[in-house]
Amino acid sequence: MVEKRRIGAESSETRARIVEATEQVIRDEGYAAASSRRVAQRAGLKPSLVHYYFPTTDDMLLAVFKRGAAQSDAMIDEALASDDPVRALWRFFADTSRTALAMEFMALAIHRDGIRAEIAKHSEAMRARQTQLFEQLLGERLADIGAPAGLSVVLAGIGRALVMENSLGISAGHAETRALVETWLDRLLPPKAADSKS
Repeated sequence: MVEKRRIGAESSETRARIVEATEQVIRDEGYAAASSRRVAQRAGLKPSLVHYYFPTTDDMLLAVFKRGAAQSDAMIDEALASDDPVRALWRFFADTSRTALAMEFMALAIHRDGIRAEIAKHSEAMRARQTQLFEQLLGERLADIGAPAGLSVVLAGIGRALVMENSLGISAGHAETRALVETWLDRLLPPKAADSKS
């Protein structure tokens, strides 16, 4: 019987250092540069130590994605718990602070099945949560609007389009699109302040 290779503990500070260094390399140089040797150099470690924690490059890249997904989940949780969850979710979708890493992982998913499957799994779970929120908030109005999953796709799709274009230096029509979405959301879900005055 072949003994399974030992892998470093997930709670290790060294592992966290490797994940952080991998993310920095991806942000600065692109995912193709994130070799164990390059990551080890960035982290100030020996390549063998990187292999101890991450036997394959895909293991290392998945760890970076999962960390980013956990951070996104926390931001979404915060948005969903806010007084105005739909607008907070829209701001999350249109936030450009995570653009570089998101673009790299989208490109990476084209070439790596494991990464693509993890992104799809995470996205489906997030879509289900957003759909449930829209069902709760909109109730009977959904009959006039359409399926709540469609609303989630529309907001996320517009947000991602703005983020991707922004990363390319394109801004024409962005302010108008943001205003259009805000106006549409005001009609769909009047802001709390407006509700309290009526």
